[in-house]
Amino acid sequence: MKIQERTGAGAGRPAAPAQPSVGDRLPTPPRERKPALAALAVLLILVGALGATMLVLQAGDRIEVVKVTEAIPAGGSVNKSNSTPVMVAKDDSIHYVEWTQLPELQKQKLKAVNAIPAGVVAVGEMFGSEAGVAAGKATVGLSLKAGQYPTGIKQGDTVAAYRVSSASGSSNSNGNSSSSASSNSVIADNARVSYVPGPKDSGDEIVGSTNLAVTLTVDSDKAADLAQAASNGEVALVQVPGNSGN
Repeated sequence: MKIQERTGAGAGRPAAPAQPSVGDRLPTPPRERKPALAALAVLLILVGALGATMLVLQAGDRIEVVKVTEAIPAGGSVNKSNSTPVMVAKDDSIHYVEWTQLPELQKQKLKAVNAIPAGVVAVGEMFGSEAGVAAGKATVGLSLKAGQYPTGIKQGDTVAAYRVSSASGSSNSNGNSSSSASSNSVIADNARVSYVPGPKDSGDEIVGSTNLAVTLTVDSDKAADLAQAASNGEVALVQVPGNSGN
């Protein structure tokens, strides 16, 4: 009887509280939303996409223009011998000389206003109907026969102009035979070839003529002697160090 009473008494006790399971987590506070940062990220994405689109459009809108491959002195002309076509992005603010405009440039006989170095892209402002000549310089036109100029002479070359004469001597007022003081002498030792017809410029050559038209830029004090010798056919050109191709 005592055992049953003890058992019955224990049955009336309240059950122990249930312990929380090990896997349950404490609730976390809600994350703070930042709409400004989200808007900024979207804006950056849109700007990047727009920039990429503009680059693609500009890359696709390209034109073929003239690039100078050999130095052009003041008063010289651009032609297929001293230039090559290149592709550039079209820009209305830059007055490129397009490759298709080269024949028209030659037809109008436009000359370099100032010296143009090799490697630059030609623009319209570089050329004009009246080329500027540096102070103290003058240009002289020559008509030379084969043997009076070096083979391969081209615009931009540096040459020396010599006075040559087939006459061995002449009699002076005293009846003595003597060579001319100016015969076989240097007229200009540092002349610049401003113009010479290129091999591709057939329009610049006179049909039936064996002479080569060459324009030299020399010091002003040499111009008169060079022009006089040229009119008598007594000029020969020799290439000297300092050429644009060297």
